[in-house]
Amino acid sequence: MEKIIHKSANRGFANHEWLKAAHSFSFANYYDENKIHFGKLRVLNDDIVAPAKGFGMHPHKDMEIITIPQTGALKHADNMGNEAVITTGEVQVMSAGTGVYHSEFNASDTEPVNLFQIWIFTNQTGHKPRYDQKLFSPEGRDGNWQLLVSPDGRDESLRIHQNAFVSTIDSNRLTEIQYKIYSPGNGVYFMVSDGTVEIEGNILERRDAAGFWAFNKPLKIQFKQASNLLAIEVPMQ
Repeated sequence: MEKIIHKSANRGFANHEWLKAAHSFSFANYYDENKIHFGKLRVLNDDIVAPAKGFGMHPHKDMEIITIPQTGALKHADNMGNEAVITTGEVQVMSAGTGVYHSEFNASDTEPVNLFQIWIFTNQTGHKPRYDQKLFSPEGRDGNWQLLVSPDGRDESLRIHQNAFVSTIDSNRLTEIQYKIYSPGNGVYFMVSDGTVEIEGNILERRDAAGFWAFNKPLKIQFKQASNLLAIEVPMQ
């Protein structure tokens, strides 16, 4: 088994007053040659956007972009005609494909919004751009892995153009669970959204992350307190 451990304090940080961003991988002005990507996972940003502020219209191409609000709500608009508010508990998927322009603003005039934004390399260039979002029930992740994103929409998940799977779990009273890989050859990158978790003997606290690959049995996960854990499984090649 191979692994990497990324502690929260060692992420890249940017403070633009209206935006406070933590980067798990090299992004914008943050560069670390050892943190370019994890397999097909290119970006995991932990953004806090001030009330009524946000990103104006900007382009993306040939990337699968997944947005998961942690607190608050995000207002989205794009040149495909989509306008929506993504709230906590929802997941948004935008397949940029041949090219798309979009904007993202805090939907509140009074409260900040905190979100994870994930970029995954697409399986090939030239896909038609598409947009989707969905509200996932809290009960579905209470003590069980809840599949949010997959290549084929299984288990009512959102679909992307890559052999990748994004799942989440709330431990509450759960003390132990396993993570079984969906596709041989994939690796999985865990982010502790909240709480304290031990994965294969490695203690991870809030916003710590760890990636594992080249393993041939399910990964053992122990919850040290009530926690939320995000799992991003991607091809490594």
